[in-house]
Amino acid sequence: MFKWVILLSLSLLSSLSFASADEDFVTCFSVLKFINVNDGSRLHSHDVKYGSGSGQQSVTAVKNSDDINSHWQIFPALNAECGRGDVIKCGDKIRLKHLTTGTFLHSHHFTAPLSKQHQEVSAFGSEAESDTGDDWTVICNGDEWLESEQFKLRHVVTGSYLSLSGQQFGRPIHGQREVVGTDSITGGSAWKVAEGIYIKHQQKDL
Repeated sequence: MFKWVILLSLSLLSSLSFASADEDFVTCFSVLKFINVNDGSRLHSHDVKYGSGSGQQSVTAVKNSDDINSHWQIFPALNAECGRGDVIKCGDKIRLKHLTTGTFLHSHHFTAPLSKQHQEVSAFGSEAESDTGDDWTVICNGDEWLESEQFKLRHVVTGSYLSLSGQQFGRPIHGQREVVGTDSITGGSAWKVAEGIYIKHQQKDL
């Protein structure tokens, strides 16, 4: 898997950059980390299954900024198209692919493992096996999704918001934060783009 990440970086070298103040659009197929504004932890997954609910791969949030399991790649929504480097607009539907396991950020009407009043968020499927439960709407201000601004993700099928519940797990993922879907926006629903590799927007000739 490390080899895959290196090959990705080399093959896209001509079109990748770290975001700058002059061009901080979030673009399709960029590989990013997402930090919760309220808690300061990063959206995370790993090959550890939930012991309840769907039994799918767990999604949590961690404080460690260097964890490779916190990388997510932006994909178009299921059955939609998005060119490499296309700017994501506020209101667009996307999928987030977990880079190390190849699964997509997912939700459904299962109950969250710790906060029973909320909805479970998991990582599920693959590029060959994806469904509308992987689709999320980007909620942000203005026209385009900017790296420097806060955003929220609303699940397309259930309408829930990607949030932190304020609960933490015990073993085997001690201290990791519970990520859930909430019926409405909460203090744990705001996120920002953190570290990552950005695919630059390519200006089209007029």
